[in-house]
Amino acid sequence: MINSELIHPKSIVVVGGSNKTSKPGGNCVRNLINGKYKGELYVVNAKETEVQGLKSYPNVQEIPETDLAIISIPASSCLETVTMLAEQKGVKAFIMYTAGFGEETKEGGELERKIVDVINKAGASLIGPNCIGILNRYHHSLFTLPIPEMDPFGIDMVSSSGGTAIFIMESAIKMGLRFNSVWSIGNGAQTTVEDVLEYMDTHFDPEKDSKIKLLYIESIKDPDKLLEHTCSLIHKGCKIAAIKSGTSASGIRAASSHTGAMANPDLAVEALFRKAGVVRCYSREELATIGAAFTLKELKGKNIAIVTHAGGPAVILTDALAKGGMEIPKLSDHPMAKELKSKLLPGSSVSNPIDILGTGEPVHLATAIDYCEKKFKEIDGIAVIFGSPGLTRVYEAYDVLDKKMRTCSKPIFPILPSVSTAWDETDFFIKKGHVNFSDEVGLANALTKILKTPRPLANNLELKGVDIPLIRRIIDNIPESGYIAPNYVQMLFKAAGIPVVEELVSDQWDEVRNFAGKAGYPVVAKVVGPVHKSDVGGVVLNIRSQEHLEIEFKRLMKIPDAHSVMIQPMLKGMELFAGAKYEEKFGHLVLCGLGGIFVEIFKDIASGLAPLATEEALSMIRSLRGYQVFEGARGQKGINEYQFAQIIVHLSALLRFATEIKELDINPLLATEKGIIAVDARIRIEKNS
Repeated sequence: MINSELIHPKSIVVVGGSNKTSKPGGNCVRNLINGKYKGELYVVNAKETEVQGLKSYPNVQEIPETDLAIISIPASSCLETVTMLAEQKGVKAFIMYTAGFGEETKEGGELERKIVDVINKAGASLIGPNCIGILNRYHHSLFTLPIPEMDPFGIDMVSSSGGTAIFIMESAIKMGLRFNSVWSIGNGAQTTVEDVLEYMDTHFDPEKDSKIKLLYIESIKDPDKLLEHTCSLIHKGCKIAAIKSGTSASGIRAASSHTGAMANPDLAVEALFRKAGVVRCYSREELATIGAAFTLKELKGKNIAIVTHAGGPAVILTDALAKGGMEIPKLSDHPMAKELKSKLLPGSSVSNPIDILGTGEPVHLATAIDYCEKKFKEIDGIAVIFGSPGLTRVYEAYDVLDKKMRTCSKPIFPILPSVSTAWDETDFFIKKGHVNFSDEVGLANALTKILKTPRPLANNLELKGVDIPLIRRIIDNIPESGYIAPNYVQMLFKAAGIPVVEELVSDQWDEVRNFAGKAGYPVVAKVVGPVHKSDVGGVVLNIRSQEHLEIEFKRLMKIPDAHSVMIQPMLKGMELFAGAKYEEKFGHLVLCGLGGIFVEIFKDIASGLAPLATEEALSMIRSLRGYQVFEGARGQKGINEYQFAQIIVHLSALLRFATEIKELDINPLLATEKGIIAVDARIRIEKNS
């Protein structure tokens, strides 16, 4: 619960405020005073009569009624203090710096719950415990430094970790980022990251509020809530980037299917962010860099022009952009290239990078930018590299860059690497309201990641060709949990509109022989019973005669745990993979990629959260590293990616109405000349769950 007393308190009490700014309570008082908090500010400290020029009260019983209480005292004293403030002093908002609660011990967790109960009963808001506080343009209730420059159009940052929030600010301030608010959630005992996003969404004012949100998340407690409000904020014009930590491979549970082995919390987070349109980051520096890129005009295409006076950094940037899938169009053959070259110093290059030389002057920089904006229509954005070797001052050049960034219709990305030699000039530039990317590779990675992150998509179910009542009847008729029989798999796929290969499952030789004769040789025989057929020699391909089939039928039936044999016609085509796994809190995670052994060796898979629409399924397919194979690389015939997407969509619809399904593999889906068809699949269900 977030209320006005937390955001715009008319009065604040710091319980545990101190004259020692080396202590949290003392530094908080200093930050509030230096931040020019305009409301009533009280301090409680039994050992002091005056704290930093303010009257100090010996206990909370003696303070006036107050909107917001900042708690910086030992954990053992917190429950009594909070109870007094909530019940007798009308406090409606609490920020608790104090640690030693649920993050440390079971007893601490119980004490934390009791404090939350008191606060909830009073209808009050709580941030923390175990946090560094919050910061906005009305009150600086952090106990840490640095305090960034505040701006209504600066970024909003929400962090599970106070320490991480500090270090993200360090990176961001260095780049020139300004802040509108900082939220340190701590234990999130009452207010979570999702709750802050909900508040930002429901109270969003496009004329007054920041449109950039940076998140550091340690625990996603409510994925649906996170998805709802990030999607909503992005649709309202916001840009969001996030780090989600704590999703390493060490947390993956053992599973018996390919999908179960590959699907993990990290892929679920990846899928959630993709569906929401959130740019995923993996480091503090990357998050700050993407936040800085968000502050500039939107890059609407892949074509970048590089204007430089130093060749090396331009080559490094060119390589990094190209590696990320961006384009650096050759401009030397452009009709206007010769004209531009005539206006630069002799020896300058206009091929792209446009090198104005180390002796190039501000007028040459301005001319190159003008041509990229007005003459070279194919250019979508301009990267400018301009530093100083220590021989000249670059104020005039940075002044030109400042003016061009304000007026140019295309985004300009400033790379000013001389943060030591030209510190004063760079600081001059940043103080004019700009950001600086001192590292060209960091900028390239940020731009490619932003451009590759899809917009949030409609969460609509596509049900054409999906027989929902039949799906439910089939699931209800399956007698028990576990891997279901192949005939049930076939029935479910047909009900969901997923094409399946014709097949027979039987333990009777006569039935197997007759089916193979009708289907036509060659055929495939597979053992039914063991989960991993290939591991036990349970798959035989290209059986071309009845005699060969009989030998293999008898051998397969002798494999331990075998109870029957599956016969299918032998089909040829590219092997694809689709699968799904239920992830706690997130729902069904749907995967796709190359099939056969490649799914295990290369692990080139894309993930999405059900339900999926066609556009989202296509986005998953096109994000694969092996997508060129699907397009038809090196003369090979490609696949019908739209049909592949439709199968993924129908699979997600099946999962929506058969929630008992916990793991599902289709491996392979075979892309044949006649279309894509499910050849081998297995489904594990859990009934009454």
